[in-house]
Amino acid sequence: MVKPTKGKILQAALASLQHPGQSTTPLPKLKNKKPPILYIFRHCQSYDNIRHIFSGQRNSHLTPEGKKQAKKLAVKLKEEPINLFISPPLARCLETLQEVKKYHPQAKILTFPQLSERDYGSLTGKSKLRMMKLYPQKTLLWRRSWQVAPPNGESLEMVWNNRIRPFLINWLIPYARKEKINIGWVATNNTMRLVRMFFEHLSIEEMLQLENPYGDWAEYSLTEIK
Repeated sequence: MVKPTKGKILQAALASLQHPGQSTTPLPKLKNKKPPILYIFRHCQSYDNIRHIFSGQRNSHLTPEGKKQAKKLAVKLKEEPINLFISPPLARCLETLQEVKKYHPQAKILTFPQLSERDYGSLTGKSKLRMMKLYPQKTLLWRRSWQVAPPNGESLEMVWNNRIRPFLINWLIPYARKEKINIGWVATNNTMRLVRMFFEHLSIEEMLQLENPYGDWAEYSLTEIK
């Protein structure tokens, strides 16, 4: 079991709490833009983000700053050859995608419930700051461990094994290859961590340290993935 009680994982958890959506590490981009390609980006700043709330699968809308971030992201992605967008049915993701899609009018949007953020169970809607004060060690485990699930919620291992990995292996990669298309995926922070773990061949410990920035995206070739 990975216990984020010290070292880099602890530092990453605290940094994410203080500065959500900020990262000094650029996301990977491809030199060869040959389809099929996955473009994945995090939804932009939501009210739950700035209020340090366990959002999970509840709907939280973009802040005015989040809407600005989405507009800037849309301009950056304007020239990328995206044929199809996929999203969880969450307001913060769909509002981000609304701006991005303006420059890709022909691309359809498909929503998949299995792409939703991890279920934080009894923590949903509660303050991360307050929970850190009341239960510091438990809260760190709930936020940044692999196997420990929040009360009545999902662990990252459960999200990976039950939802994200099957979606990648059984639908996204085969479909993109068959249709020879590029897919844009607006993701939540934790699901994007898991996708990056898969494509970047990261260890669980490395994945747990990731903070996905607002307004940037990662690109992965789907050609040679087994």
